Amino acid sequence: MWLTFTFLSALFLGCYDSFKKKALADNAVIPVLFLNTLFCSLIFLPLIVLSARTEMLEGTPFQVASGGWEVHRYVVLKSAIVLSSWICGYFGLKHLPLTIAGPINATRPVAVLVGSLLVFGEQLNTYQWIGVALLVLSFYMLSRSGKKEGIDFKSNVSILLIVMASLMGAVSALYDKYLMASPSEGGLGVDRMLVQSWFNIYQCVMMFVVLLLLWWPKHRQTTPFHWHWSIIGVSLFISLADFMYFYALTIPDALLSVMSMIRRASVVVSFLFGALFFHESNLKAKSFDLLLVLLGMLFLCLGS
Repeated sequence: MWLTFTFLSALFLGCYDSFKKKALADNAVIPVLFLNTLFCSLIFLPLIVLSARTEMLEGTPFQVASGGWEVHRYVVLKSAIVLSSWICGYFGLKHLPLTIAGPINATRPVAVLVGSLLVFGEQLNTYQWIGVALLVLSFYMLSRSGKKEGIDFKSNVSILLIVMASLMGAVSALYDKYLMASPSEGGLGVDRMLVQSWFNIYQCVMMFVVLLLLWWPKHRQTTPFHWHWSIIGVSLFISLADFMYFYALTIPDALLSVMSMIRRASVVVSFLFGALFFHESNLKAKSFDLLLVLLGMLFLCLGS
């Protein structure tokens, strides 16, 4: 069951990356990110209110549990981690082809894997190790494809930002496992809806401060902001992707290392968007890189 929810999360995550690329086209990054956190908060705010004031959501997957500061302080930390990843990712994606940024993000699970092995004691079988090796190889091949478009992986700032976003995303994934795993499994057992609902709200507050301090004073001298409907799509798809992911993470025997790998299958969706709608170049070489990613996913599924 957790595999099904993880694949659904990957589908929505691919749509999220694609809509994000569209929203950032010739647009100011900080206000787009702020609006993303704002709309995500507005999606979950009614669930928080209904759960606190009524019994309408009791017993449903949408019920948000209550908790004091002893719980919320952990959610605030998660918000800071995710927001750091998003800021790096948004700035990096704005200046990179989607067919480059997507496969780089697809290698994020390697860091999650190492953390899962060291922190949670998860173990992989032969098929899963083959899948990991193929993902590492795909990153190397992708760097060669990027050179054909004048993108040097060693010195390009946007590449560095995407890599930083991936590393912070891996830290967030490990922290999610710690937050929502039961105490018997070494976690805190925090309600998944409490985490998803409130971390969006805390992110919105943090981004509002960033907007006022860093963007607004110089907004006339920087890239102007313009509204685009895709901004709503960004918030909708990331909310759906995280909902499926958090639900899968709370299912017993779910392997974080495998879940993280499968979620990166979102690269297929974003790659297709990059090819069909953004008309990106050098698709033949990148398709081979993508094939390595898919083979890696296949071996991970066989091992599961």
